[in-house]
Amino acid sequence: MASCVRDPCGLLCILLTYLSLGYADYVILRHILLHTFSGSIWCPLHAVGFNLIVFMLLACHTRAVFSDPGMVPLPETAIDFSDLRSTPRKSDRSNEDWTVCNRCETYRPPRAHHCRICHRCIRRMDHHCPWINNCVGELNQKYFIQFLFYTGLTSLYAMSLVLAAWLWPEKKGPVEEEEKGTTAHSHVQIAHCILLLVESVLFGLFVTVIFYDQIVSIIMDETPIEQLRNRLLKEARKEVAHTRKPKMALLREVFGRGYMICWFFPCNSPPSSGGPAYSYLPDYDV
Repeated sequence: MASCVRDPCGLLCILLTYLSLGYADYVILRHILLHTFSGSIWCPLHAVGFNLIVFMLLACHTRAVFSDPGMVPLPETAIDFSDLRSTPRKSDRSNEDWTVCNRCETYRPPRAHHCRICHRCIRRMDHHCPWINNCVGELNQKYFIQFLFYTGLTSLYAMSLVLAAWLWPEKKGPVEEEEKGTTAHSHVQIAHCILLLVESVLFGLFVTVIFYDQIVSIIMDETPIEQLRNRLLKEARKEVAHTRKPKMALLREVFGRGYMICWFFPCNSPPSSGGPAYSYLPDYDV
């Protein structure tokens, strides 16, 4: 379990996430379900269904925020790198692509990169996301993708309920309408529905794009940092050696080897590649 990074932007984004989610839940319950679906069996069904998705969203978001993204362990004692360049490496495949981080002052395994916000090297670092105030790496990418999935599902559900409330409004008799005496409540409801619709569209499109980018990144077996590096190497006309695994194997490395239904739940599933078992020191002869 990783500690929360004290980044003002990340903390503000987390606060904005919970405020937006709380507002959406309030509008759905108060101004849509109790107003449009009141007295119908659909009112409790939609209330339970929507809040179940919200609960899964919060669970996945919490796991993404507080889970260790795959920080490379720091050495207990300082490592002497003075003879690193003058001493040849062993011809062992396990040492290929190991690098030295000048900021952490330690060795880092292949595909690990330093995060300037977390101030640590992260294994298979994708990016630092302010919405979870944490890095997206080898050990929490699953929770981040689940968070995107349930956010998109919540946005779609909210948009559907708003449109349903407009297309099939509650029918009232003339006496009941006359007793109301004013349409102020109706104007407030419309205003809340419009705000919720705009919020749902914006967040829905945003997370859909990121979700698509994450899935493509997994299938292509390249993080955004690696994609940029490989693009620069191709422009420099340097050969990029990259052996790609089967797509399902790559997906199971992120979501786990269990049943596919478990991919939708924020439960523990260590990567199948055995990636977490890195020490801070490779077998260099230094």
